[in-house]
Amino acid sequence: MTKFTFNFLNQLFPDPSGNLQEETKIQEIYTDSRKSVSQGLFVPIIGERFNGHDFVLQAIDKGAVAVIWQKDQPFPENKPDSIPFFLVDDSLTALQELAQAYRTKINPTVIGITGSNGKTTTKEIISSSLKPFYQVSKTEGNLNNLIGMPLSILAMPQNTEVLVLEMGMNQFGEIARLSEIAQPDISVITNIGESHIEYLGSRKGISQAKLEIVEGMKKSGLVIVDGDEPLLNVTLSQQMITCGFADELDYVVSQVEQHDDQTTFVINEMPVSIPLLGSHQAKNSAYALAVGRALEIPEREMVQTLADLTLPGMRFEQIETESGAFLINDAYNASATSMKASIDVVKNMKQQYKVLVLGDIFELGEHLEAEHQKVGASIDSDITALITIGDASRFIHDGLSDNFKGYKTHVKSNEEASSLIKPYLKNDSVILFKASRGMQLEKIIDELMN
Repeated sequence: MTKFTFNFLNQLFPDPSGNLQEETKIQEIYTDSRKSVSQGLFVPIIGERFNGHDFVLQAIDKGAVAVIWQKDQPFPENKPDSIPFFLVDDSLTALQELAQAYRTKINPTVIGITGSNGKTTTKEIISSSLKPFYQVSKTEGNLNNLIGMPLSILAMPQNTEVLVLEMGMNQFGEIARLSEIAQPDISVITNIGESHIEYLGSRKGISQAKLEIVEGMKKSGLVIVDGDEPLLNVTLSQQMITCGFADELDYVVSQVEQHDDQTTFVINEMPVSIPLLGSHQAKNSAYALAVGRALEIPEREMVQTLADLTLPGMRFEQIETESGAFLINDAYNASATSMKASIDVVKNMKQQYKVLVLGDIFELGEHLEAEHQKVGASIDSDITALITIGDASRFIHDGLSDNFKGYKTHVKSNEEASSLIKPYLKNDSVILFKASRGMQLEKIIDELMN
């Protein structure tokens, strides 16, 4: 599907080298030279351990018909004159400027989502619930940083009416830049947790970084926040809507009940059922209802779409083994807050034997011990066994509740953990796998299923 022509590029970057046929069409914008494309625009990025400019000839062989080129990089030998190289001062900045221009060209309603935990799930809930009513495009996977989010914008089809974007960060200023590029009409801040506290110093610092999402918004925009979080009780130029469990909020979640394959609850006297487990998912659904109202979708119709939700893998994905045990693949990522939420869900499941396989939580800095101990404090007599893997996760044991009497052990590797888990692969067992992405706990699940 055509995104734009060389003429559109030339207006942004009016310094091309090579043959420029203004009406030539671009169908895909990408940064990975190994990818086979049709009518592609290759944008080489300079990283800490690689330089995309080194692979431009490979990109051309695989379908690039144009290239963004950083001026201080030498042209490759045998540079083909038939391919225009649009010369720029910085290729990453050019990618971001191109994304901002394309966002302006298509002009969808943009929903920006950030938060310490739950932003990817909330993105999926919101985009899925809006699809029956609008042409929706969304961030695929977690392409949510200063490279990934521009690529997500540039991937949207020209008929997009609503663009749902996830915004992640490690440092101050990153969300502000993402917001300037995306120019959200509606922003959602799911919560303030501990993720990236190593770089931001405190939860207050994290809240300040998340609130940068308003930097690219008009004053007529709408900001939807976790109303249970005191750090988000701030005054903004934009209208603010609060969601959560406290009675004084705009969207009040109550009467939460977890069942075998769904969670039921009430939002402002409206009964809701979702095929996801946990009270945190009820709050995420409240964000979706608030977005739906802003887009003039009747609440009862939004409630129906919420009942039909599906989420991508590794986010509390339930897998039944031949023995009848349920493995819960929640290994996509973790913070102390999200780990405790998943443990609470397991506690409320019907199985008799409840096993936790937990790995390290990354990017906690000086808070590493305390945050892992918080997880331990949520583990009590409802849990049958605790197996921790890695290095920092050993501190989970230091925080264990006094009434936890189950089996517990700590190992260094996934391989060691696998043999310890196998005795629990029996009927009436549920086994949760959760850790930061780098721990790759899903590999244990793959081994157990084979």
